[in-house]
Amino acid sequence: MPPAFHPYGPSHNAALLATLVLLMALLVLARTRYAVIAQRVLGSMLLALYPFGLAVHAYYGSLTAQTALPLQFCDIATLAGGIALWTRRQFWCEVVYFFGLAGTLQGLLTPALIDECPDLRYFLFFLMHGGVPVTSIYVVTAMRHRPQPGAVMRMMGFSLAWYALIAVINFAFGVNYAFQCAKPPQASLFDHLGPWPWYNFSAIGLGLVFYSVLYLPFAFRKRAA
Repeated sequence: MPPAFHPYGPSHNAALLATLVLLMALLVLARTRYAVIAQRVLGSMLLALYPFGLAVHAYYGSLTAQTALPLQFCDIATLAGGIALWTRRQFWCEVVYFFGLAGTLQGLLTPALIDECPDLRYFLFFLMHGGVPVTSIYVVTAMRHRPQPGAVMRMMGFSLAWYALIAVINFAFGVNYAFQCAKPPQASLFDHLGPWPWYNFSAIGLGLVFYSVLYLPFAFRKRAA
């Protein structure tokens, strides 16, 4: 049997370090003439992760209804990040900022992962869960696309629409996108949100709290200005 992934083991720590190095490198490049090139390289990588993921799961025989669609919270954040880096559209910058730091960052810190390096699914996971938080920080700092007034309610509306769509798909196909039907087998924040199905409502409420906290620095800045 191949070795199993262990949170905060050597491979996890290496991924965390690589994520930090990527963020620092991008912030340095943002002050040079290579800024746009760096943004588009990262944006292209994020957009390529979905087809790359299909190929990886097909290779390992793990391509199923559960892995075939880009419908997880982090999938939406990944696609939004790629679009934001290429188009600089404010809406997608807000999506990747809030989704990336409220959700994908949790996946980076508490990975729902069993595949150890050098399994390609290990790299797929951390390219996504490292690249999205980096993009979330980059768009509001180097690109200066900070959340605008009403961003929290816009993101809650977008999140609830996505959550409702996922509920229909989970019911129709017997899958578990967004962990609506069962918690991750690995330790995660879901473990502290109550039993099924009530943890879904707790997650929605917690999302509102996270979004509000993430918006606070920009709300105070606007008042000070």
